[in-house]
Amino acid sequence: MEITCTRCHQTVQPGDCYCPVCGLPQLVYSAETAAEQGQPDKWNETLRDAGSVEWKAALRYALMLSIPAGILASLLSSFTVLALLLLAVTGAWVVALYMRNRRPSWITLGAGARIGLVTGILGGWSAAAASSFALFAARYWFHSGKTFDDFWEQSVNQQISQQWAAMGADPQTIATLKAWVLSPEGRAGVLLFTVWFLAAALLLFAVAGATLSARILARTHRPPA
Repeated sequence: MEITCTRCHQTVQPGDCYCPVCGLPQLVYSAETAAEQGQPDKWNETLRDAGSVEWKAALRYALMLSIPAGILASLLSSFTVLALLLLAVTGAWVVALYMRNRRPSWITLGAGARIGLVTGILGGWSAAAASSFALFAARYWFHSGKTFDDFWEQSVNQQISQQWAAMGADPQTIATLKAWVLSPEGRAGVLLFTVWFLAAALLLFAVAGATLSARILARTHRPPA
């Protein structure tokens, strides 16, 4: 009699503990082994589906690691590559901690990506909130607004005036663009876009790191089909 997986309906060989296609745990019973050894203690343990996520545990580890990582990524925003790698490592670390002492000791790529998505959202929001708070504090508490304004005006003059002139833009277009970027609305819009772009990039790298971690766990801990 052919045995099929209850999830993907693919053929499962007798004696396989897991579906070779989707990884769903299979119930394997041996009368001889049961008679010789008695009922094993592991039968009292719950065998987890490698494609599902126990969100209570996953959220605990994600909150524990992603919020500090997001704040640190905000401090490293001038070093964008380091900030992105930090969230990638955080996503991988969350998956590794989540899988510790769990049966089976591997996880599917989809489940790892979902954990990474939550980690990235928390880390990205933390980085965005920390950056916004730092800018607000620097301007209104430490009265460093003039320093930021002078730096902003110098950067705009260098990037827009020189680069757009090199591309052949007419002086009127350059003047209009500079006026908008130097306005309070334009400055706020550019800063908001920069903060949210960083948050989105951190999210993507967290998903990538968690997915890679799940891939490594699948290769090292997944039992042979």
